Amino acid sequence: MRRSLIAIVLALAGLVLCGQGVYIHAKALLAQVLLQRAFAETIATGHAIKPWSWADTWPVARIEIRRLHASAIVLAGSSGQALAFGPGHVELTPDAGERGVAIYSAHRDTHFRFLKDVLIGDEIVITRNDGKVFRFRADGSSVVRFDAAGIDALSDGTELVLATCWPFDAVTPGPMRYLLHATLIEDAAAKAQPP
Repeated sequence: MRRSLIAIVLALAGLVLCGQGVYIHAKALLAQVLLQRAFAETIATGHAIKPWSWADTWPVARIEIRRLHASAIVLAGSSGQALAFGPGHVELTPDAGERGVAIYSAHRDTHFRFLKDVLIGDEIVITRNDGKVFRFRADGSSVVRFDAAGIDALSDGTELVLATCWPFDAVTPGPMRYLLHATLIEDAAAKAQPP
């Protein structure tokens, strides 16, 4: 009798934990559908559209890595609430395509799980909420402590950093971060125009 009771309690605990894991992933997927709609409407109207009425953030960009068929809508800010629904644009960093380093962060097990498959040389396409499209080339990665990234967001280049927790397969939080560094690709059309 006691063994049966222990087995039932353990089974229920396992179901609760599995349910929580499924809930997190389902919420992330549904949020991206609502964010896609809000992002499309933002581009069409030129006004920031919230994905749901109680949202405290709005879409600011879309990240695409076409080789991986990976795409995610980026939200304004990188608070824990925003990161629950999608990647966040880290505060006080420039917009993608502007001078400096634009930094987007997301969770390693949902929206940025594809980062482990990005190869040096892969193209990262960023579409901003003003409709402008910028292409970046992945040119390096690093693993650093969360408080020692050493990124100067106001540097002279035009760069992008995608940041997530490290290691990718960890199940608990830790102090290390994986940074994917990318540089703006000069467009042929822009090069052909006289200064």
